[in-house]
Amino acid sequence: MKIIAIGRNYAEHAKELNNPVPAVPVIFMKPDTALLKDNKPFYHPDFSQDIHHEIEIVLKISKEGKNISEKFASGYFEEIGLGIDFTARDIQSRHKEKGLPWELAKSFDSSAPVSNFVPKSKFTNLYNLSFKLDINGQTRQQGSTHDLLFSFEQIIAFVSGYITLKKGDLIFTGTPPGVSKVAIGDHLEGYLETEKLLDFDIK
Repeated sequence: MKIIAIGRNYAEHAKELNNPVPAVPVIFMKPDTALLKDNKPFYHPDFSQDIHHEIEIVLKISKEGKNISEKFASGYFEEIGLGIDFTARDIQSRHKEKGLPWELAKSFDSSAPVSNFVPKSKFTNLYNLSFKLDINGQTRQQGSTHDLLFSFEQIIAFVSGYITLKKGDLIFTGTPPGVSKVAIGDHLEGYLETEKLLDFDIK
């Protein structure tokens, strides 16, 4: 199982970090040790003083594919869920300044909490889905798949041109604006439409 993530897939998030809006998907990866399941607590690492939350809709790949055509890409995932791409923004900023890769900022242990998955068939329109992240009862991030720069099918087609997708792989599809720092003691709740899928603490 591998975790593939798409950066800057919502224009307003790219702008809030003073990043250009991309012309093609921006790809990075997280190892399987980044996965945090079952709403277990996230333990804030000592190596960063600026861990940011980035809530995202996550696709679970349902069968193996390479060089998948966009018109067939919808057949390669049957379930979606929510995830948080925790990012050590201080480390990321230092690496970006030097033109270095982001892995230390993105790929550390437990940096990818993921919810349970639900069938995509329960939704009438995958491109009008609302999702949000509440922290301590206040909404910090709110987005809609209507605003995706690259659709789920475009992402699958693009990624599979370079990397074979296998059953069980996860694709984080990008975060809306509103990212900010988390702190020990915070309680995070993530909603897909009206259903709460994430519910865990920062320790």
